[in-house]
Formats: sequence, C-alpha cells, structure tokens
Amino acid sequence: MTEPPAGQLPKSAAELEELVESFEGKTRHPTGLLGRAITAALVVMSLYHLWATTANVVTQIHRTIHLLFVLVLTFLVYPGWKGAARRIHPTDVVLSLASAAALGYVFVDFEGFIYRAVVPTTWDLVFGVLTILLILEATRRSVGNALLVVVGGFILYAFAGPWLPAPWTHRGYDVARLVGQLYMTLEGIFGVPIAVSSTFIILFTIYGAFLDQSGAGKFFVDLAFALTGRRRTGAGQAVTVASFLLGGPSGSGVATTVTVGAIAYPLLQKAGYDRESAGGLLSAGGIGAVISPPILGAAAFLIAEILKITYLQVLVMAIIPTILYYLSIFLMIELDARRFGLRFVEIETRNPWLLTRQYWYLLTSLIVIPAFMVVGFTAIKAVFWATIVAWAASYLRRDTSLRPHKLVTALANGSRQILNIAVTTAAAGIIVGVVNLTGLGLRLSDIIIGFAGGNLILTLIYSAIALWVLGLALPITATYIIAAVIVAPALIKLGVSELAAHMFIFYYAVLSEVSPPVGLSPMAAAALTGGNPFKTMLMAWKYTLPAFIVPFMFTVHPDGMGLLLQAPAADVIRVSITSIIGLATVAAGINGWLLRKTTLLERIVLIIAGILFIYPTSSPDFIAAVMVAAVVAFQTLTKPAPQTQ
Repeated sequence: MTEPPAGQLPKSAAELEELVESFEGKTRHPTGLLGRAITAALVVMSLYHLWATTANVVTQIHRTIHLLFVLVLTFLVYPGWKGAARRIHPTDVVLSLASAAALGYVFVDFEGFIYRAVVPTTWDLVFGVLTILLILEATRRSVGNALLVVVGGFILYAFAGPWLPAPWTHRGYDVARLVGQLYMTLEGIFGVPIAVSSTFIILFTIYGAFLDQSGAGKFFVDLAFALTGRRRTGAGQAVTVASFLLGGPSGSGVATTVTVGAIAYPLLQKAGYDRESAGGLLSAGGIGAVISPPILGAAAFLIAEILKITYLQVLVMAIIPTILYYLSIFLMIELDARRFGLRFVEIETRNPWLLTRQYWYLLTSLIVIPAFMVVGFTAIKAVFWATIVAWAASYLRRDTSLRPHKLVTALANGSRQILNIAVTTAAAGIIVGVVNLTGLGLRLSDIIIGFAGGNLILTLIYSAIALWVLGLALPITATYIIAAVIVAPALIKLGVSELAAHMFIFYYAVLSEVSPPVGLSPMAAAALTGGNPFKTMLMAWKYTLPAFIVPFMFTVHPDGMGLLLQAPAADVIRVSITSIIGLATVAAGINGWLLRKTTLLERIVLIIAGILFIYPTSSPDFIAAVMVAAVVAFQTLTKPAPQTQ
C-alpha cells in the first residue's frame, strides 16, 4: 500500500482500514457469492462464541472448535503471497479444508483421543503434525516471519536437546511425544493462550465491534474535542483523551492512532506541532489504549488466566499505572506548550453537555463491564451481557441503531479481528508446550538471575531489555506469553510478587510497541503525517518515557504494590503522590523545561530527583525534594531564558 503523503489524510473508512492493515496485516475482502460465504462464516463464528458463554461445552472441544474456525478463515482471509491479495487461490481452499480435517479429526473418537496422548496412533501423528504445520503457515500469513522463526526454533529445541551444551541440554523428544504434548493435551496448542483467545478475547472483540458499528468511536472523539478544545494545549489534550476513550473498546494501538490521527492531525499542525511530534503524540495516546481499563489488551486476559485471578482484579491493578501513564503525557503536552510556544487553535465542536445528553448511553461502555463484575458476574458473562446492552441501547437513537445490516457487519468484524490474535495464541501454545516439556523455563530463569548476580534491579533491567528485543519482532500477546514462562519465574525467585512480576512483563510488552526501531504505532502515525518514521518513534518514546519507569515502581520494593492497589490505603496514597511528583520531575528533565528552558546539568538533576521520588520508600524523598528546590531556586534567581527555541 502506498502511504498518504503529508497533508493528504485518509478520508474514508475503507482508506483508514487499509492503512491499519498495512501495519497489522493485509486481509482480503472478496465480494460476490464467495465474499458473502466468508461473511456468513465469520458471523456464525461470533454467534457460536456468544452461545458458548451460556452453554456447557467441554473445554477441549470448545478450544478445538475455536481453532478450527480460526484456521479455516485465516487461510481464506489472509493472502499467502503478494500476488494473492485480491482473490482466493485454490491453495487457500486446500489449506482451509486441511484445517477442517486436522481439527475435525479430534471429534471422530474424542473419548479415546484424549487418553492416547502418551501413545498416539499413526493417524494421531498424521493429523497432529498437519495441525502444527498449518498453525505455522497461518502464523506466517497473519503475524509474520518473526514469530514463525521463534516457534520453529522452539520445536527444533525439543528435538535437539541431547546435542546441546549445558545448561541447554535435555533428554530430547521424538515426534510422537511432541505431538502428544502439543496436539492431544491441554498443555500445548490447546493450553492457556488459546483458552483466553476462545473466551475472553473474542468476546471483547465482538463487543468492540458492536460499539464501533453503533458510532461510539465518533462520539468519543467528538466528546474529547468538546471537553478539551478551549485551551492552548487543547489540541494535544484532545488527541490524548480521544485515544483513551476510543482505544479502550478497540484494544488496538495502531487502529486508535490512525482513527484519531485522521481527524486530529490538521489541528495539531495548526497548533504548532511538527510532523514527528504530532505523530509521536498520536501513537503515545494510541498505545496507551492497550493498557487502559475497562478493556485492556489481550495479554491482560492471559494474566487473569495464568494467575487464576479475576479479570476485575487485573482491571483494579491497572487503574493507577494507567493514570500515571496519561498524566505523564499530559505533563509533556503542557511543557511542550511552553517550550515550543504552541498556538491556540479554535476547535469547532458541539456543546459537550448537549453531546452527552444525546449520546450518554454510549459512555456506558466505560463502566458496564466492571459494574457487571462488581455484582458477581464472571468476566465472560459480563462482556456477554455488556454486548447485549450495547445492542439494545443502540436503538435509543436512529443514527446509532444496530439494524440488521450493521449487526451482521459487527458480528463479522468481531470474528475477523480475532484471527491473527488467535493464531498468535496457538503459536504461543506450541512455545509454552515445549518449555513445559523440556523444563527450559527454569533453566532460563536461573541464567537470568546468574547473569544479574542475583541483583533485583539488574534483573529488572535485563528483563526490560529482553522484552524490548522480543517486542521488536513479536506482537504484544506473543511477547507477554514467552516472557511469562521465562522472565516471570526469575523475578518471582528474587522476591517480586507474582502479580507485580506479570504486570511488569505486561507493561513492557505493550511499551515495546512504541520503541525504536520498529514500533508499529509510531510507524502508522508517520505514514499518516508524512513524518520521518524513526524520528516519530523517538518522539513517541519521549512522550511515554516516564511511563517506562512505572513498572519498576511496583517491583523494586514491596511498598510499590500500593500502585497496584495491593497495599493498605495509607501506602497507596503516599506512593501515588510521590510517584506523581516523580513523574512530573522526570518529565521536566526529559523535556528540558521547568520554569524555563533547563541546562544540561539541570536536566540531569531533575531526572535523578524524579527517580528518587519514584522509588517507593520514603527515605530518598527528602534528597529529591532538595534537588528540585535547588533547580527551582536557581531558575528563579537567574535571568530567564527565551521562551522559545
């Protein structure tokens, strides 16, 4: 796809979707009878998963049906090569039929199948190997070669154990043992990752599709502009608020960046932002949507499943870190306004109160799921009933009503959006299965701890770097799953709470999406604004850099658990206040502006003071306060520098 040049933004929904797909994976949209057949299959997939929330389906059967839908549709929706982007090739049909056969085989003799994992038959091996190969091909098409190489490397590791040097050596496993583990039990392909995909994630994508078709996205953007558009920093704040409101239901940083950017970029230009700064701000707000309640990214559902806690608990733990994330962006916007002399831009919007009075029911998406869980519903039941509420409430106004055509589109989009995520979880299931079979996770955690000399802070730094490297090539979900079986055990061994360890991994997996050199959200923003992609990534990094510190805040010391609301109220208040002060100080140091433009020495002092404030014990706070006071006093007593650079 050719990227739009500067000043030529996508105008239609189709152009926006095309830009998003250029970064998240190109899909086909065939027309005619075949197109209607694929749409029907996508709708049936959504309806089945909605029905399954109220039915008692055997766990392994449900996960197998889910993967069957996913693989069959992936080969029809995702092209296998560039020349096949417009039409379905006979090879795609063959692969879809092979997927139906390989997974349909599980139901032929299900009772016998589940007890043959240790001694699989010849047919078990044939269809098991075929399933693994189909998942690898689906991964290549929908996710990319990087994850394919990683999964292939783990499979080879399972075979090559006896010939590897210590500490990587293990007994080695043959095809029968590997197929039994990965294909015939709940320890591999059909393990925790696909369990989350087949329950939580698909229901949330359906819910998000319902909100999208009812016009909630446009309402969120309009409301954000109406609420924040009357200040010098209004354009930047409007972008950030709109990203938060829109991104929660969408769960996609790239989609949120592109959708908001298509509307807001001209305003950012008028306010005085250059292309790279505007793109950085757009992508920072967009990726924040993935860590924001009430609908976090797919990895958040995995946290709940792996730790055997409720999704509501994960939402609660994310509240203060989300506030700190967006607060750091707002601080950067305020400092930018002073440093760059941003201009006031009159944003033509409707009255926010009138807008809210007309479309108030669309705001229920922010509270309805947590409300259902508070009264005792499981997350799965909560999102099911939230979807029903969204459908019913849409009829309160004609322009938002989900009439049959829109309803079909919402159901089809809900399934279409899960395909690459579900393939990722299936591929990750192979990785988890091999790690569990070979005991690799324990070996790697010992290696990480040994490399860091048993020092917690060094271990956290190495873990953050490892997550960044993984995130360069892998999607957030895959990054989290791999780190959960490799990095988390190392952190837990050093005394970090299990909850904090997994939240640390989650946040760094998400933040890898705005990190150079291949952050998807900044690249999408650069394609939209016409800016330099690498410079846009650096600007996105600037806006989010204080947030990179937040995961350290709740892992380096037990008091930091207050930021996850897992401590007494007094600790929560104290740690939250010092963290806010610390982030503000770090933001000033990074941006190079406090009362006026700072010198290099002042920036260094502010950043160090901010880190001392952020450390979750009281002892460094006095030293930090003295350092900040010294910079403030010096800037007050000396001649002010020019207001613009």
